[in-house]
Amino acid sequence: MKRLVNAMSRGVLFVAEKNDAAKSIAQLLSKGTCTRKEGKSKFNKIYEFTTEVFGSQRQVSTTSVSGHLMGIDFGQEYQKWENCETGTLFDAPIEQFIIENMKNIEFTLRDYSMQSDILVIWTDCDREGENIGGEIEKTCLKYNRRLDVYRARFSEITPHAIRHALNNLVRLDKNQIIAVDCRTELDLRIGAAFTRLQTLYLRKKHGDLLHQLSGEGTCVISYGSCQFPTLGFVVDRYLMIKNFIPENFWKLRVIHLKNGLSTEFSWERGRLFWKPAVEGYFNLCLEKRSTAKIINVDKHPKSKYRPVAMDTICLEKLAVRNLKMGAKQTMDIAEKLYSKGYISYPRTETNIFPQNLALQPLIEIYKDCGTFGPFANKILNNGGPNPRNGKKSDQAHPPIHPLKMETKERMNHDGMWKVYELIVRHFLACCSFDAKGQETKITMNIAEEIFHATGLQIEDRGYLEIYPYEKWSDKILPEYVINEKVSNGLTIEMPEGTTTAPPLLSESDLISLMDKFGIGTDATHAEHIETIKKRKYAMLNKENRFYPSPIGLALVESYNHLGYQLSKPNLRSDLEKGLEQICKGEKTKEEVLNTQIQSYKRIFKSVEDQIELFGEHFKTQAASTNTPLSAIENLVPSNRNTNTYSSGSIAPSSRGSSRGRGRGGGRGGGRSISNNREGPAPTNNAPRISTDVECLCKQPSVIKTCPHTIASFIFLALNNIPGNYCRKLLKKDNNIGGEDNSDDDNNKVIFTEDNDNLPKMIKILCENIYQRDDDNVKTP
Repeated sequence: MKRLVNAMSRGVLFVAEKNDAAKSIAQLLSKGTCTRKEGKSKFNKIYEFTTEVFGSQRQVSTTSVSGHLMGIDFGQEYQKWENCETGTLFDAPIEQFIIENMKNIEFTLRDYSMQSDILVIWTDCDREGENIGGEIEKTCLKYNRRLDVYRARFSEITPHAIRHALNNLVRLDKNQIIAVDCRTELDLRIGAAFTRLQTLYLRKKHGDLLHQLSGEGTCVISYGSCQFPTLGFVVDRYLMIKNFIPENFWKLRVIHLKNGLSTEFSWERGRLFWKPAVEGYFNLCLEKRSTAKIINVDKHPKSKYRPVAMDTICLEKLAVRNLKMGAKQTMDIAEKLYSKGYISYPRTETNIFPQNLALQPLIEIYKDCGTFGPFANKILNNGGPNPRNGKKSDQAHPPIHPLKMETKERMNHDGMWKVYELIVRHFLACCSFDAKGQETKITMNIAEEIFHATGLQIEDRGYLEIYPYEKWSDKILPEYVINEKVSNGLTIEMPEGTTTAPPLLSESDLISLMDKFGIGTDATHAEHIETIKKRKYAMLNKENRFYPSPIGLALVESYNHLGYQLSKPNLRSDLEKGLEQICKGEKTKEEVLNTQIQSYKRIFKSVEDQIELFGEHFKTQAASTNTPLSAIENLVPSNRNTNTYSSGSIAPSSRGSSRGRGRGGGRGGGRSISNNREGPAPTNNAPRISTDVECLCKQPSVIKTCPHTIASFIFLALNNIPGNYCRKLLKKDNNIGGEDNSDDDNNKVIFTEDNDNLPKMIKILCENIYQRDDDNVKTP
């Protein structure tokens, strides 16, 4: 963008988002010669120097704000909660103003904008930074309408990036500014309306209960369209655990001792939830133990892939898991590292390195570093950086990567060093090589039952040399050959296990859910999580996992009781999509505002009409929370491995006994297994059901194919299901064996006219069907 400038013209004003960024930008452009002056705000200095702007040497004053300059609120007549109708807040006029503790910054901008003819915005290059830039522009133009306003776009504070941004100035993106204005207005209207409604009612009717739960009877019970879905994820997981019903399962396990090595083989069927069936397989394997042999030995190369380039969500999750550092703290530190020029911009949705980003020099800065040097040289000596890219790009910033080398001693800040080290190690790992090894899979057959053992020999640790956050270990197997008899040294066991509920959500889990369902953005996830902690709607237990407070749980359940699932992500996710459409110019602010306000208005009116019911349910729910919520995991039995029958003893028969306790909290929802997690059993992706055959009793019947061979003892077990007295229940007929493409072998087919017990029979034969809804098993 070209501009003719008179050399004797007035000065140029640069404004950054934070003082550290202003200082770094000034030092880079002045090559360390800038002078510092005090501003009206003691936290926001002025750095002065001379540099080339639009082809001429100009006197530049660089200062900063401290985030948003402006706020919005309703007029004075709406400030007293009891003096206005709460529902009117959806349409009440809104005023914009300079935040009180930002007045001194405004005065600095006033003084320097009046002395300048060019204003350059150097705020962070994301949607929020664009909006802050708009506030700076609005403030400065109020005092000098002739200012020419430009925007510098950059992703890192380095000499090349800053000079390139100054030489390629653009205008502010008005669509991004409007999108943030839209979100801010909606957050105010929706939050204020629901906060006042629920707070005023609960204070009036249940003040004593609020005092008991929070320690203060006049506490504000706030609502936010982002914080509430975030809380909803915490409550949903808590309730899943609370309502979980453990269930016993059984499986087979084979252990073979050869050449002093004990190898465990896992059952291909995984685990079953009906003990008689497993006992039958167990006893059959014991009887046929002498036939045990190896039927396949598969050796093949195995790779463990290096990590993809780092985006914001990746950084937050890695820090939570490996540094035991909260997402908010992580991002605060990352912002400081960015402002000081150690790393690129940390708020990015991109995990693809652009082709024009030179990675070789970034690796080279570490070649003489004691900590990272050996691995950096290994990359440089083996073809140079070869990053593994992901699939996301926000078209604004590259992935997070380091920009300059630093040592722990010089950084002198433990938290900053940990985050910096994580970013460096991830970057070097991403640019290096996959770990390589040889995987061996041994397959054993006992009485037509299949068992597998898998071994691994690591040949090249690759990126794992620099990346301690992931593990990959050798697992040595003895040498086996096909058709080798293995009955000697063979132990067959039937361990019992119990399904366990999933754990409470960690912060990493919560970030993943927010990202998946579109709650907030990569730049705001940490803030929303921090909000529900500050409001004391959710807390962390000693394992750093979230559980809802009695107030948080009661709020979510009370809205759910009315049929309005405000804790679900749908409404907020729709808003995020609308904001994205504003940014792209596809929708106006008014269109998105009207759609959202009308949706929330309808819900608000209904809740207002049923506020007594809401309050009663809140009281009941909050008062009934007797169990300490942080101890909820103790309500679920711990993992166990009891009643293990081993070879040498026949499993006692339990035919005719019930299957014990029922299913967990929801079909297919969140069930985990307490031991021997070899992976899922073989799937039956297309269960086949037919109604074109006759049973022996001539009644309407069903054919159901099962992917596993049905042993003879299973047929007997089916005949012994309580309540089944029809001797004509099953029929084996080779003429119909082709129903499931098994030639003339018909022992994968059930014939029955017993519609009531059919689902139970199917579950006995194929554990995968057990994980489906019963509706998938059709009857005539």
